[in-house]
Formats: sequence, structure tokens, C-alpha cells
Amino acid sequence: MSLPHPRTGVLFGSPVPPGSGWPGDPATPDTPVARDAEQVAALADAAGDIGTLDAEVSVCRACPRLVGWREDVAVVKRRAFAEQPYWGRPAAGWGASQPRILVLGLAPAAHGANRTGRVFTGDRSGDQLFAALHRCGLVNSPESVDAADGLAANGIRVAAAVRCAPPGNAPTPTERSTCEPWLNAEWRLIEPHVRVIVALGGFAWQAALRLVDEKISPKPKFGHGAVALFPSGLVLLGCYHPSQQNMFTGRLTPTMLDVVFSEAARRADPTR
Repeated sequence: MSLPHPRTGVLFGSPVPPGSGWPGDPATPDTPVARDAEQVAALADAAGDIGTLDAEVSVCRACPRLVGWREDVAVVKRRAFAEQPYWGRPAAGWGASQPRILVLGLAPAAHGANRTGRVFTGDRSGDQLFAALHRCGLVNSPESVDAADGLAANGIRVAAAVRCAPPGNAPTPTERSTCEPWLNAEWRLIEPHVRVIVALGGFAWQAALRLVDEKISPKPKFGHGAVALFPSGLVLLGCYHPSQQNMFTGRLTPTMLDVVFSEAARRADPTR
């Protein structure tokens, strides 16, 4: 059954077929589809630009458990979104193609990015994240609602280490490893421009340490406000994940988010 997109009114099925007109869809019906870990690695290694990479990420079907979960969620839906189509596909990175700051999270939310098609969009975590990014001048709006809302990045890119919504927000080690070449390829394409990585949570922190091919001894430990300095001058900043639980309990506050992202902005652009 097709349902109208909440902003554009265009009808879409759930999951959304590639190239059918969803706002911001980077893929076409002819975009190559990775169906196993070997194909993920091959396509990721061959991607020569961010547009190609995002398109191939958005149609990946390499992890059967994750594909089944994300598509089941897209059909069953949450009651509050029952009259909307769900993206139901992997969430590619979003933002500048030559960013100074990379914001790295764990994985898309089942009723957030898996519904809207944009990473960290349409859920409570994204509400907190983009409000903080706006307060620090890194995006043009405090709200990230859907892929057609006009949100624009100012020198940042936001991505998840795992690109599909996982059951229980917990990808398996095999799923993490299968997906990792997509992040490695993204890093290869943006690395010359990035000055700061902000890791949202311990999982993202470990993913960032694997990503950066520079050794630090002792190995930096994650914590909110943690700082790791690499020999090249790249900076890794730790930040608690802006989950509903962390914000509700006060483990993380808007002020704490502002401190981290203000520091990221300062280190990425000392003239600010």
C-alpha cells in the first residue's frame, strides 16, 4: 500500500524503492546492490565519490537479519506514523562532502532514520543532536524532521557506524564488520578535509579509533569530553549519545552537548 510523504504528499510504498522520487534518495533502480560482505567490500573500495557511495549504501542488502528487521518495521510501523511511508533502507551519511567535522553515531533508529531516510532524523536523539548543532552554527535549523525539510550542513557530515536499524539497537559483531567498509570508504573520501571527529557513545568511539590509521599509546578511553589527539593533528572528541534515556536522566544535558560541539567547531576552524 502506498502512503503520502508527510511533507511532499507524494505516494510511496514501504520500504521505498530506489529512484522512486523520495526526497534526497541518492540511488536509482540501476544502483549496484551489495548482497554479501565480499560485495560490500568491493563496491566500497571502488566508490570514487560521496554521491556514488551514498547511493550504494542506501540499497545494501548484505546482512539478512538487518534487512528483515528494517523492512518489517517499515511495514508494521509505529502507531504515531501509521499513515506515513517508511524509508526502510540503510541510512547513508548526510551533510557536507568536504566536511571539517565528522559526527559519528551507532546506527539508525527504527522509527527515526529508518522512517525518514536521513540519519539522526525523526527521533528524540536527532532532536537533541541537531538542536545542539544549530546552537553552535553547524546547521541552518534546530530541527531535523524529514528529508525534505531544507536542513543544510555548515562544514559537518553526520554518519552512523552501522547503516541499518538493528533489533534492540545492537548490531552483531559480524554485521558491524560487514558494514565497516562503507564507513572506511566514506572516511577515505572525506579524510583530507576533516579536522575533528565527534564520537557519540562508546561504540562510535571504538569505530573512530579503527577508522583512523594512526596509532596512539596508550589507547584513548571513551568518556564524555574525552579528547584524543592524533599525530596528524586530527582530534577525536567523546560525547555521550543524545538518547532519550541519557537526556531524561540528566546524564547528558543540552549544555554538555554545547560544550562538546563548540569545542569541535573551535578546533575545526580556529578563526571562529
